[in-house]
Amino acid sequence: MPVIHSQDYNVLIDENPSILVSFIEQLKPSKIFVIVDENTKLLCLPILEKYLKTPFSSIQIVSGEKFKNLKTCTLMWDALMKNKCDRKSLIINLGGGVIGDMGGFVASTYMRGVTFIQMPTTLLSQVDASVGGKLGIDFLGIKNMIGLFQNPKLVWIETQFLKTLPYRELKSGFAEVIKHGLIRSESLWQSVKQSFPKIEDSDWKALVQTSVNIKNDIVKEDPLEKGLRKILNFGHTIGHAVESHFLDSPNHLLHGEAIAIGMICEAYISYKEGLLDGPALKEIRTFIDGFYNIDLKLLPIKNEILELILKDKKNTGDQINFSLLNKIGDCIYDKNISTLRIEESLTYFDNK
Repeated sequence: MPVIHSQDYNVLIDENPSILVSFIEQLKPSKIFVIVDENTKLLCLPILEKYLKTPFSSIQIVSGEKFKNLKTCTLMWDALMKNKCDRKSLIINLGGGVIGDMGGFVASTYMRGVTFIQMPTTLLSQVDASVGGKLGIDFLGIKNMIGLFQNPKLVWIETQFLKTLPYRELKSGFAEVIKHGLIRSESLWQSVKQSFPKIEDSDWKALVQTSVNIKNDIVKEDPLEKGLRKILNFGHTIGHAVESHFLDSPNHLLHGEAIAIGMICEAYISYKEGLLDGPALKEIRTFIDGFYNIDLKLLPIKNEILELILKDKKNTGDQINFSLLNKIGDCIYDKNISTLRIEESLTYFDNK
């Protein structure tokens, strides 16, 4: 597979492991630390162990978005200190979006910055979270409220890791692929629709590469999210609020499931704002509803959702900013939307 050149690092997909080994050897790290959770320790670390020729220490955290917080960061910083991690050490984040976001944040803030490599193991993290340098943690129930932009030294993607995922996790990750099609590539959107319902039979190498290229092209043009990069937030304003609300509940939603809800609602807002046409809205809703089949009502929790949206980091003062669809494959950003319109979209979602 070709190398994808990003800002000051490369993204390598299913390359020969000898390239990874050589890259690490050239870094000449004083020590290597691998961040894992209970799942990647069992299923993915043995694969990485076959590649690495130098000793390393692993630091294990508990999986799940609810643990992406300062408490877990403190445990990680403490482990790094106790194991004498220094500024010439290397940290490898072996896991999904939580490990990539938080592991990168911990590496970037420890001793004012330690070199790190992102090694995403879920579809969600391979096509989205590992690329672009966004790092951070949740704070006081608000997603990604504390964080920074810092690029990794390398992103190493192995699609064989996707074989370790439950089907629900694959579906969750597919939401970001859907989003990339809706905001930037009608051809990807059509390809995604053809993958339904047997996504496990997808050509993962091609799908990941296409999705990474879309995000990478956007990020290279706008690294710090001052303009164009904001279109990557389509589906995430309402989606993040829904995800945050259910974070500690028995009805816990995976990130992609919440973003699927957000995309339906925000496609409706796009339609009501005179941007997206009716047939396109119906096409989007029919596909996402059929794919995710989420049995959930939003109106009973509309006040909680609106409260979370009002704290969204993308807002400007009292203005609630959305990224909305002009049409399938084209998206605008910084569209100010009223709370009344948001409530309408929740009603639309509930009326299946």
